[in-house]
Amino acid sequence: MPENTAAIRRADVLWLARLEYRLHAWRERRARRRGLTPTVAAFPGYGGAGWVRVLGRVLITPPARRDAGGEYASVRGWRSFLSVPIGFAQVTVRIDGGVHEVVADRGGVVDTVLPADLAPGWHTIAMSVEDGEPVETRVFVVGDDVRFGIVCDVDDTVMVTALPRPLLAAWNSFVVDEHARQPVPGMSVLLERLAREHPGAPVVYLSTGAWNIGPTLVRFLSRHLFPAGAVLLTDWGPTHDRWFRSGTAHKAANLERLAEEFPDVSWLLIGDDGQHDDAVYTAFAGSHPDSVAAVAIRRLSSAQAVLAGGRTTVNDHSASAVPWVSGDDGAALLERLEEAGLTGQD
Repeated sequence: MPENTAAIRRADVLWLARLEYRLHAWRERRARRRGLTPTVAAFPGYGGAGWVRVLGRVLITPPARRDAGGEYASVRGWRSFLSVPIGFAQVTVRIDGGVHEVVADRGGVVDTVLPADLAPGWHTIAMSVEDGEPVETRVFVVGDDVRFGIVCDVDDTVMVTALPRPLLAAWNSFVVDEHARQPVPGMSVLLERLAREHPGAPVVYLSTGAWNIGPTLVRFLSRHLFPAGAVLLTDWGPTHDRWFRSGTAHKAANLERLAEEFPDVSWLLIGDDGQHDDAVYTAFAGSHPDSVAAVAIRRLSSAQAVLAGGRTTVNDHSASAVPWVSGDDGAALLERLEEAGLTGQD
């Protein structure tokens, strides 16, 4: 691409990013005039010896109805995108009696590492903004003796979404009631079995989905009995050099980060053949073979592949030193993993 053309395109993207920020600022002013105040959508994080990765997003959210049991009633996906992100907000994080002040990014996202001397396992932390009520979430601290972990994709791996096809993805994301979203058969059993057989193993749900759906995703995982784990999403929209953030780059960067943070952990990577999981996992296994225990790819059915816009090409892994298995659902993947000696027999 000629240098001047690239510069023009970068300028266009920068202009769009500025426009997005001004739009959010205008929406924030309107929301505050209506008496609404920011809160923090806090998400499960993880950590190691002496540190934790804290995740959340500062938002002004529209009021939502709850039923008698405390569940959100008739939550359509579009409600998640009505929230107004508050950029550069100052957030107070409380961890085990310590207080930390952090600043959200331009999109209101908090993704920061803080010092904390916590024992292995789950711990509750709290986040608040503008002296509001603290919002609690949890972080999972990985013990020094842990050697196994799980990284799992979300869309069409644990939740049926058919994400790659734009119109269907829009319908599933914006129109469908969150209670109508269906889990991929057998996946919660597979992940629960793996977590039970490896006490202390971290579980990380790594998705290309937007932070807007974070609360919906956390409720979905809990409702369908998936093991608790950290949630790593991304922020849609323009950056300084792109019209939209790259989901593939987001996954690759977080895998690299996990390998650096936990050099002694080998990860079971779980994904599907409807997006780019195979290519991302292939690249990561090639550069960090000691950080990959195995790869499990869920095969979409023919109908699901059509709705998702087809399957991606799956590489030939017959000569790979890392075990690769595939199956149509969680039960098939569990069987393949048992055959490969990666999970115990009942």
